Amino acid sequence: MELSGLNFALAAVGFLLWTSGGSAAPMECHFDSRALCVFEGRQFSLGETWMDNACMQCTCLHPVGVGCCETVHRPVDFPAWCEVRVEPVTCRVSLVQSADPRLPCMPGDGIKDPSHGSLQLQQQLEG
Repeated sequence: MELSGLNFALAAVGFLLWTSGGSAAPMECHFDSRALCVFEGRQFSLGETWMDNACMQCTCLHPVGVGCCETVHRPVDFPAWCEVRVEPVTCRVSLVQSADPRLPCMPGDGIKDPSHGSLQLQQQLEG
């Protein structure tokens, strides 16, 4: 890539970080210089954006590629026995128990490790 193309690509990545709320919680952005501005059969022009199936907002940076940034803020401070789940269609973020993803993770409720009794917790939630 020649120098002017590299400068444009760096400016485009900076733009993506700025538009994705770079001052908020860290969000991941990706740039693909070989990607085409096409999603689900639709062609996009320079500057147009779209949402992909992984809750990423993508921007056409034709002719240098496509940049995509996360649109969800993932929690970063939660117990080790929890995990983050993102629903693909709604982009809704939730914390669930790693041992049983059907159950919500409720940090601070005195539960140290639900793998030793998540059935009991489930009964409490249902009761």
